[in-house]
Amino acid sequence: MADVRLSGVHKYYGNVHAVRGVDLTIKDGEFAVLVGPSGCGKSTLLRTIAGLEDPDQGTIAIGGAVVNDLRPRERNIAMVFQNYALYPYLTVKENIAFGLRARKTPEIEIRKRVSEAAEMLGIGGLLDRHPRQLSGGQRQRVAIGRAIVRKAELFLFDEPLSNLDAQLRDEMRTEIKRLHHEITTTMIYVTHDQVEAMTLADRIVLLREGKIEQQGAPLELFERPQTGFVAGFLGSPSINLIPAKLVATADGISAAFENGGTLDLPRSRVAALREAIGRPILLGIRPQHFSRASGAPLREGVISYAAIADLIQPTGTRTFTTIKIGGVDAIAELQAHDVESHGERIELAVDLNRAVLIDPASGQVIN
Repeated sequence: MADVRLSGVHKYYGNVHAVRGVDLTIKDGEFAVLVGPSGCGKSTLLRTIAGLEDPDQGTIAIGGAVVNDLRPRERNIAMVFQNYALYPYLTVKENIAFGLRARKTPEIEIRKRVSEAAEMLGIGGLLDRHPRQLSGGQRQRVAIGRAIVRKAELFLFDEPLSNLDAQLRDEMRTEIKRLHHEITTTMIYVTHDQVEAMTLADRIVLLREGKIEQQGAPLELFERPQTGFVAGFLGSPSINLIPAKLVATADGISAAFENGGTLDLPRSRVAALREAIGRPILLGIRPQHFSRASGAPLREGVISYAAIADLIQPTGTRTFTTIKIGGVDAIAELQAHDVESHGERIELAVDLNRAVLIDPASGQVIN
């Protein structure tokens, strides 16, 4: 196993500055996920770590050794790609063993490693089949098995699940998470899917336009975003962002909306927000921070809000309900039977202790 350290890494493609001075340390045994929208530089950064691209500036170290001048095969890494890259004329067993045979590994060791990897991934009964006889999920397991048998210091995954349907993606996420627990090797995983990032990562590295926007544990980024971009990117459905202005009241501070409505903010946040009074903000409330009011007394920072259900979208276990706040559409994620029909009047509890306040000019979160 090995840690990975990137220092001042830049990558250009002509006039396109794809990676902009990235400094990043991934600890030994950590599962780090590089996530962000298309074009943010995440795959370029992964390919640079792998040696498939050369950095134009900066250094890359794996296990304490600078690898800038080493070819991919000399970096002791294993990589799983978006396309399975299996040889169609070879069996599953032969595909998994291919890299080992290329490195002149003794046959008895090859059989041992292939058997162990197949058992770990649940494909022991498929070893004599060819790729055309496998499902998409089975093919991806073979591709992962080919990487596992290398016993590399570092595993790199480049959007490995994007070709699978939703059910298979869920299954393979579980398999990859279990795999990391079993082999405890450093893993770097690239995806544009924030659900994959949240469920898989020990640490998320969220990229934007070639730079790291924020990094940390999944719940840290979700609960304490530093910018509006982070708040809006993580979470499904996305955070509700409602234009407002901070105003002083007799009891503290409120968010005042253009349509004349207000929401009183928790007294615990007054001291931190006092200097922002009079400024425009975006009030960010996640759909998960709404609930149907039960009639019981509400704790500090949780307010009651009467709304009309403009639109309801049942998912089976939850119902996404569109309401108006400050004249703007917002989504509340409620229990399955909390709202039954369009136009229904509902009383909601809104947890403003967890609201995110964003400066619309700078995009920074106001603490």
